[in-house]
Amino acid sequence: MRFLLDAEQREFARSLDGLLASCDTPAAIRSWATGDHAPGRAVWARLAEAGLFALAVPERHEGFGPLPLELSVAFVETGRHAVPGPLVETVAAAALLDRLGDADAAGAHLPGIASGKTVVSLCLTALGPYALDADAADTVLVVDGDTLRVGARPGPVQPSADPGRRLSRPVGGTVLAEGPAVLSAAAYAADVAALATAAQSLGLGRTLLACTVEYVKQRTQFGVAIGSFQAVKHRLADTLVALEFAEPLVHGAALALAAGSPDAGREIAAAKVTAGEAAHRAARTALQLHGAVGYTDELDLSLWIRRARPLRDAWGTPAACRARVLAD
Repeated sequence: MRFLLDAEQREFARSLDGLLASCDTPAAIRSWATGDHAPGRAVWARLAEAGLFALAVPERHEGFGPLPLELSVAFVETGRHAVPGPLVETVAAAALLDRLGDADAAGAHLPGIASGKTVVSLCLTALGPYALDADAADTVLVVDGDTLRVGARPGPVQPSADPGRRLSRPVGGTVLAEGPAVLSAAAYAADVAALATAAQSLGLGRTLLACTVEYVKQRTQFGVAIGSFQAVKHRLADTLVALEFAEPLVHGAALALAAGSPDAGREIAAAKVTAGEAAHRAARTALQLHGAVGYTDELDLSLWIRRARPLRDAWGTPAACRARVLAD
């Protein structure tokens, strides 16, 4: 089976790439890291105008989804440009609220998510105690067992390997729903989040590889570009193969989720571990071939390098994903 994007999907990806290329996301990430969310929210608004969040919201709530494949296409581009903010968590929250079956809760949140006016962070305590960018979110949803609550406020921001990912524990809040429906909706939301994170990892890895290829053409040793060295070529080729192998897995997982396949969870786990490991390999390659400059905060690419490992582990560590592939 071949997983090829059609012309409309490829054009959507190109339009998002062009939009984000004009947004100066490195500056937005650095501002986000200090708690200044204005530049990041401006990027968020432009993505909303392009329809990214509406892809996760059904038509009855002012969206035009859910469309998992188109959503994965969009998240590849957000990963390519390392857009800050709880994008994954917001679309996962949309999936949770849609699956929950609570008309009041869905009506209160989903139109705002579709329009980009509502930024949501989602915390599933079964996967970890922290919510991403809760301090920047308009709403924080917390699933603890079979209970869904709205977090009243975030706790102190915790240190993170990625300065553009601010983690905090949600505190307090009111109960929104309880029961088996919450468990089912949360499981589906976790799958959506894992798929979106896999797509982000794929895009992140492609930027790391592209920038590294350009750098090795310019850096010289012994009077020649280091890109001419066989060992460098092999390292870059291995990185490319890993990314190319991950892409059809991400697309296939999106198609399985859209079709409601019983194997969708396993396919998403396979895509997540493959894309996450490929991006991590790309980050290690970039760091090694850039040399000492790769460690510096002044290098914009360091923002991509520092994001690879957190994305690899978010919404399903490699070990957890492999266990799911083997168990399902």
